[in-house]
Amino acid sequence: QVQLVESGGGLVQAGGSLRLSCAASSDTLSRYTMGWFRQAPGKEREFVAGIKMTASTYYADSVKGRFTISRDNAKNTVYLQMNSLNPEDTAVYHCAGRRLFNRDLVAPSDFNYWGQGTQVTVSS
Repeated sequence: QVQLVESGGGLVQAGGSLRLSCAASSDTLSRYTMGWFRQAPGKEREFVAGIKMTASTYYADSVKGRFTISRDNAKNTVYLQMNSLNPEDTAVYHCAGRRLFNRDLVAPSDFNYWGQGTQVTVSS
């Protein structure tokens, strides 16, 4: 069973950038479709970006052109590069995985492995 650990969150001013990392252990991330989700206080968890086993990527419309998801197989880590951040991006960000399933997964219920989350706060 894979374990996922996020890092890289923090406080940033509007217009700034952050890079989140999701490090995996006990399995190889290239066998997973991986996703990044976020959840703001009082809101439902929402899909942000995904990368499939084939390394093709897909994004929510709200982050397209600003966020980039990538995977480093050597480090067994998935990244989320976030640029042009705005206060609406403030949330706890979670990475998630679904093993041996190469599709555009966007619902939280599509994923069965989750990290604990990392807080991103964007000040205006």
